[in-house]
Amino acid sequence: MIHEAVLLAGGMGTRLQRVLPDLPKPMAPINGKPFIEYIMDYLIQFNIRKFILSVGYKNEAFKTHFTNNYKGVPVLFSVEENPLGTGGGIRKAMTLAEGQNILVLNADTMFKLDIFSMYSFHQNVSADITMGLRKMDDISRYGSVEIDKNSNVCGFHEKGNNKGCGTINGGVYIFKKDIFEKIKMPEIFSLEKDFLEPFYPSIKIYGYSSNAYFIDIGIPTDYEKAKHELT
Repeated sequence: MIHEAVLLAGGMGTRLQRVLPDLPKPMAPINGKPFIEYIMDYLIQFNIRKFILSVGYKNEAFKTHFTNNYKGVPVLFSVEENPLGTGGGIRKAMTLAEGQNILVLNADTMFKLDIFSMYSFHQNVSADITMGLRKMDDISRYGSVEIDKNSNVCGFHEKGNNKGCGTINGGVYIFKKDIFEKIKMPEIFSLEKDFLEPFYPSIKIYGYSSNAYFIDIGIPTDYEKAKHELT
């Protein structure tokens, strides 16, 4: 089973800075507690026993709040002294993990898919990377992902290129820990633009589709929405 989760919490959250000028986005308060705690509570239900927070911008806020423990689960910090990009941040954080398969999640989105089921799928197809995918009625805010009949990822479309219904990357992944040994990358790189999009034909990337609850607090209107939907 999978017991370690990397939470990507290093972004600046520029679109929320006018309402949260002094906090990193995952620490945004929702009904008395930081948004990231809702994600951590959800993960504890799936037997996650180690949290690795990939942090950079205002990382002191995370260290002060969590120290080294959350509800009995150890919390480790992978600190980017200089921004490494999403890919570089994941690679650095995964050095603190011990297992062969690592759960990786965006810390500013909540996607309540079934981690047990996603992991079983990941194992059954022998994936290098499994991406959690969510169908949306309007994908204009997001990039979209295509999969074939066997759930192989077979294409990506940039944000803004398509509108209407489609399938988006929900920001939940399972990575084989050795994936960045198979494909050498520079110190700083984007997971999406520099790794997933160029290399999906040559590595085994699968999409695990779910219609589970999803919210992205990246813009003020959805941040306010989260206050009403998360309890």
